[in-house]
Amino acid sequence: MTGYALATRDAPAGQVSVELRSVNSRFLDLALRIPDELRLVEPALRELIAARVQRGKVECRVGLRPLARSETGPQPDARVLAQFAALARRITEALPEASPPSVTEILRWPGVLGEPASAEALAPEVLAAARAALDEFVASRAREGEKLATFLRERALAICAIIEPLRQRSPELLAAWQARLVERLRGALEQTEAAVPPEETMARVRQEVTAYGLRIDVAEELSRLQAHVDELRRILDAGSPAGKRLDFLMQEFNREANTLGSKAAAIDLTGASIELKVLIEQMREQVQNIE
Repeated sequence: MTGYALATRDAPAGQVSVELRSVNSRFLDLALRIPDELRLVEPALRELIAARVQRGKVECRVGLRPLARSETGPQPDARVLAQFAALARRITEALPEASPPSVTEILRWPGVLGEPASAEALAPEVLAAARAALDEFVASRAREGEKLATFLRERALAICAIIEPLRQRSPELLAAWQARLVERLRGALEQTEAAVPPEETMARVRQEVTAYGLRIDVAEELSRLQAHVDELRRILDAGSPAGKRLDFLMQEFNREANTLGSKAAAIDLTGASIELKVLIEQMREQVQNIE
C-alpha cells in the first residue's frame, strides 16, 4: 500500500525529522536512510516500523538539521569557561612559574565551544519522531485501505449478480443440454442400421448422458463461489491485516472460475466464466496492495 508521513522533533542539537513513504509490495521491504552519526538508532527504528507495517516497500529517511549558528560566530560556554578559570588559578597557585594558557589552548579545551550531541542523546528524539510519523503513516494507509475494501465489495456484489441467476437456472440449463444431446444421438441412430433394438440403445444413451451430465454439473462450483464471496466479506469486515488471506482466497476464486469454464455446457456458463475471471483478476490486482 502507498503512504506518506513526515514528523519532526526539536532537540538541543537541532531538529530531527523522520520521513516515511511506501509503494505497493507483497512483502515488507524496508530501506533506511540514516546519517552516520545516528546509526546507533537503526535497530530500534527497524523494530518499531516492523511492528506496525507488514507489507509494502517502505523507505524511512532520518534527518538532523543543526541549529543555526549565531551571526557573531560560535559562542563559548560560560559555565565551562568558569570551570577552566578556576582550574587555571589552582594550577598557578601550585606552580607560580607556569605560564598562563593561551587563547588558542582555552578554545581547544573540551566543551568551551560546545560539543555535538551524541547519538545516545538524540536517539529518544529520533524514536519519538518515528512514532509520530508512523501514526500518520498508518492512518494514511488505513484511508487507502478503506477505498480498496469498497472496491472489493463492489466486485463481490458483481460476482453475486452473476452466480445467483446461474444457480437458479443451472438445473434448467443442464436438462436442456441433455435433451439436445439425446435428440442428436437419436437422429444419428435413425440413420444407421444396428443389431441392437433402438429402445435398448436409447436407454443406454440416456444413462450415459445422465452420467456425463453429473460430471458437468456446475452447482457445486457456484456454491463454492458464493462461499468465497461470503468469506471475502467476513475478512474485510474483520478489519485486521488480511493481505495474505486475501491472496489465498483469490486463488480459490480463480480455481472455481476455471472449473466453471471447463465444465460449461451452455453459452450462458461460458460467458459467465469469462466475466467472473475479469472480476477476479481486478480483485487480485488490488489485493496485492492490501496489508
